[in-house]
Amino acid sequence: MRKVNTNRKLRRKMRISSKIDGDQKTPRIVVFRSNRYIYAQAIDDVSQKTIASFSSLAFKKAGSKEKLKKSEEAKKIGLELALILKEKKINKGVFDRSLYAYAGRVKALCEGLREGGIII
Repeated sequence: MRKVNTNRKLRRKMRISSKIDGDQKTPRIVVFRSNRYIYAQAIDDVSQKTIASFSSLAFKKAGSKEKLKKSEEAKKIGLELALILKEKKINKGVFDRSLYAYAGRVKALCEGLREGGIII
């Protein structure tokens, strides 16, 4: 017997993530957003390995002293992840927004990836 999940956010996450698969050439770019930080990582679902990752936490630890809004910071995270992916000769990706709406910081991160040259 299958248990029905009544949590709306988890149902949305399952619905979106079940349709998305990434591989070595076009990895799945996953976003996690907390109140303070935003994280993004490129995942190869075939070999189940993380190809690249970057977060606002790593951005602040790297010594960035400039004060930015959260959405501006998310855009910079997208640009940095795009640079890392370009170094690994990856120029396409599948964007997995998980349970988050495509607005605000999530949208800014995706736009940063696009500006960095990643086709989503």
